[in-house]
This record gives sequence, C-alpha cells and structure tokens, in this order.
Amino acid sequence: MKKLHIANTEEVIRGDVTDVYFIRTESILKNTHQAKNVCMEIFLKSFPASEYRWGIFAGLEEMLILLEGRPVTVRALPEGSVFFARTPVVSIEGNYLDFGGLETAILGCLCQASGIATRASRARVAAGTKGLFSFGARRMHPSIAPMVERAAYIGGCDGVATVAGARLIGEKPVGTIPHALILQIGDTVEATKAFDSVISNDVPRVALIDTFQDEKFEAIRVAQALGKRLSAVRLDTPGSRRGNFKEILREVRWELDIRGFEHVKLFVSGGLDEYFILELKDVVDSFGVGTRMSSSASLDFSMDIVEIDGKPIAKRGKESGRKSLMRCWECMRDYVVPYGKAKPCDCGRA
Repeated sequence: MKKLHIANTEEVIRGDVTDVYFIRTESILKNTHQAKNVCMEIFLKSFPASEYRWGIFAGLEEMLILLEGRPVTVRALPEGSVFFARTPVVSIEGNYLDFGGLETAILGCLCQASGIATRASRARVAAGTKGLFSFGARRMHPSIAPMVERAAYIGGCDGVATVAGARLIGEKPVGTIPHALILQIGDTVEATKAFDSVISNDVPRVALIDTFQDEKFEAIRVAQALGKRLSAVRLDTPGSRRGNFKEILREVRWELDIRGFEHVKLFVSGGLDEYFILELKDVVDSFGVGTRMSSSASLDFSMDIVEIDGKPIAKRGKESGRKSLMRCWECMRDYVVPYGKAKPCDCGRA
C-alpha cells in the first residue's frame, strides 16, 4: 500500500520536517564546539486580523511529545488558556543542540492548533449557550483531522464530527444525515425514517430538509412522520437558494410550533462564521461550523533566544531575558515582567 504524503511521529521527532538551516546550524555548533545553554521563548507579535483581541493556546500536548526525554525545562500556559499578543506562552531552557533543531515542528504544533482554537472561541462567544459543533474535517488533510477537531473542542465546540477526533477528546462523534443518503433513497421523509429504523436510539434524529423541496414543507413532513422522536431539523441550504435565510428559519420555526412541534430544534450548517452566528442565534438552536473553523489562519508564533548561558540577549525587535507572565484576575490584564519579579496591577484591585 502506498503511503499518504505525510510525516509520521518518528520522522517529525527525528527532524525530517525541520527547515534545513536548523540542521546545518546544529552541524556547525557541534563541529566548532560552540553550542550554548539557551532560553528560548515563544510569543505572538500580533493576531491575523485587527478584530482579534485574544487567543486560545493549543497544541502544547503535541509539542511536549516532541520534547519527551530531552534534558530541557519547559514552562508554558496550560492548553485552553486565554492569551494576548506580545506575551510569552512557552519558555524552553536547555542546550541548544537538545531542542533547537525542533523549532519548525514546535511552532507548527502550536501555530495551527492555536489558530483553530482561537477561531472556535470566537464562534463560541458568538453562539453563547447555543450548540456549537466542528464540521470542518473535510476541509483539511485527513491525517490531521483529529488535531483540528481537538483544537476546535479546546476552543469551545461542544462536539466534533469524525470518529478519530471524537475518540481523541473522549466524546461521541456528532452527525446528522447527509444529502447522499436522501438522494439515494429519493425522499427526505423516507431517508429519515430509514435512519430512525437502523441507527441506535442514543443518536439524536436530526433531519436534513434542504435536498429536494422547500424547507418549511420538508420540516412539517418529517416532524409529522417522526413526532417526538425527531430532535431537530438541519438546514444546509446553499447560498444560491438562501435569500433572506433568517426569515426562512423563522418561517420554519413558526410552522413547527403552530403544529405542536416546539421540541424540534433548528440546526444550521454551511458557510458559517462568528458573524453569521451572531446574526442567526436568536432563531437557531445549534450550529455546525466547517471551513471557517478548520481552515482558520495559523497564529504567527515565533521562537527566539532570549538568554545564553544565563545572560540576557535577543535579536533586534525582541526583548531579552527570561520573563514571567502575571495576570490580574480582577481586570483580566496581563503583565510581562522579568523572571521572578512581581508587579501590582494598575487597576489597584490586585
């Protein structure tokens, strides 16, 4: 069997996906006996869009796998932590030859996972207490689907769609009915009834109602067919058919309620981001977010030397010396101070 075009864990740890100039740097330092003990810090200079005010830190677990067994000291924010630009999220201390060559892989673990978790958190804030699910695995390489969905879960999603992603986070995968089933059976109600007859009762019955006919009439048909067994109807209506999508949703809600199907929830997917969620959330009960979440912009973390043999040093544009990150839990302001130092918050409450 041919292999997918991916590196396995052993190849990553071995350095096969490291930028070659790090490998050459290691060779030079070994041959000239000039490798030093260093402290390197990872931080974000700025977010990918001006409207971003915070980030959610993710990817640490994989980063620690890369460093397992190496004689280094790591200090880091816990995964799921809120962080702000220009604050260190990770500090690694040790001989450069023991970890410096992994910079490419270390940053790769953190940049993409944190980008996805951050976008998920923005969707979570927009959705409030409404359901939020990661449906974006099909927009990324399948080999990283579990990572993508784990990061989305860390960022605030209630559940994920793939079997491997759900297994990784210790949850059950979440899904509804695809158009492929309805098209082959030939009718929305018959496809939903087939789902109900075959799939175990612990899986919610969520009917997809945008395949053949008007969503309002399909919603009524499946609700009358399944009654109390129907948990929700899902609208994945394509953009070319949506018109005023919120009004369509309100109409579906009205027609279900007036017939006594108040228990049937509205589930929406397709082309969603945090802004669209905000627009729809007073009508919709749950959201399935795909492309906008899984293809989130990676956060542009950098990893830089800030100390060599205990002495502060850094390249231009970076602040030298080990640092501590202090947070005031009264006003949620962060302060970066020299390592081991303390600073009272300007708010005067802590």
